[in-house]
Amino acid sequence: MNDRLTTPWGECALARFPEDPRDRLRAWDASDAYLLRHLASSGAPLDGTVVIVGDRWGALTTALAAHRPTQITDSFLAQEATRANLARNGVDAGAVRLLSTRDDPPSRVDVLLIRVPKSLALLEDQLHRLAPGVHEGTVVIGTGMVKEIHTSTLELFERVLGPTRTSLAEQKARLIFCTPDPDLDRGSNPWPYRYRLPDGIGSLSGRTVTNHAGVFCADRLDIGTRFFLQHLPRGRGAERIVDLGCGNGIVGLAAALADPEAEVLFTDESYQAVASAEATYRDNARGRAAFRVGDGLSGAPAASVDLVLNNPPFHSHQATTDATAWRMFTGARRALRPGGELWVIGNRHLGYHVKLRRLFGNSELVASGPKFVVLKAVKK
Repeated sequence: MNDRLTTPWGECALARFPEDPRDRLRAWDASDAYLLRHLASSGAPLDGTVVIVGDRWGALTTALAAHRPTQITDSFLAQEATRANLARNGVDAGAVRLLSTRDDPPSRVDVLLIRVPKSLALLEDQLHRLAPGVHEGTVVIGTGMVKEIHTSTLELFERVLGPTRTSLAEQKARLIFCTPDPDLDRGSNPWPYRYRLPDGIGSLSGRTVTNHAGVFCADRLDIGTRFFLQHLPRGRGAERIVDLGCGNGIVGLAAALADPEAEVLFTDESYQAVASAEATYRDNARGRAAFRVGDGLSGAPAASVDLVLNNPPFHSHQATTDATAWRMFTGARRALRPGGELWVIGNRHLGYHVKLRRLFGNSELVASGPKFVVLKAVKK
């Protein structure tokens, strides 16, 4: 969906990435608009180093491009959306510096604008990483929908940066104002977090997992992954395997341990996830592996893969959508060799078997539990 955001400085044409004319979800929301209105009406200085954290589809970065901001995001799709939206509005890409959450942040931050993420852990990690560059005169403003901002959110700003208050709500959005305290004892950054996998899960029993902030199930093995691990294909010999949407890489690691001669690609659109998967793998395996941040399998050569293992997300930020799963399934079909297989785990109610039959012409139920199903589709 390509729509327009009216800002105090003019209109911006914006779209999510990849752009899909059937997608009715906007590339901005009321919290983005609220922050931009406040910046204009308050006369807040936008001088020096302006840093925008967590800009979901590049709306804030595009609107403030004249101030040459630095954007920091965990999302490959957010970076690509920002590039596309800058071009869509005739802005030179060189006007904006794009960093991931794994890059070193600027050493000095004069204006810090934060789109509150869904993950409190990711916010904690980013505030700790940015805090050394924040000074007494730094303007710090957060923004989010009312349902995204909790007491724990405000306590985190206060604990890591300094005294914090909120605005009144407008159109179900709210602003967070923080006054940096350079003398604050914020403690150390607790991320990344490492934990030991439980016993009784085969070759993964007792192994150590590394989770960078923001990655799903940071402190334990989730029940869906545990169910998937019980039903993965094994002993297939040397082949190319993809852990698609790898998260912390547990599924791909299990595949690598089961088939030591296999080449395993770990891929995710989250920089934090791919960093977690690589750390988890390096601690536990020595085979052939590659790690890639990207939009599913969009960059993989056609007919180059034997097996794809996938636990697709069904949320895009706060919205429930099957668009990501459909892109993953479509990309997997293109990348698989004839006879190659896509194995998917999902909640029973999501009906992935219908999508797989439409795309592959087949779908086999491998395993079924009270909450989850494991499905297999074969490329003919």
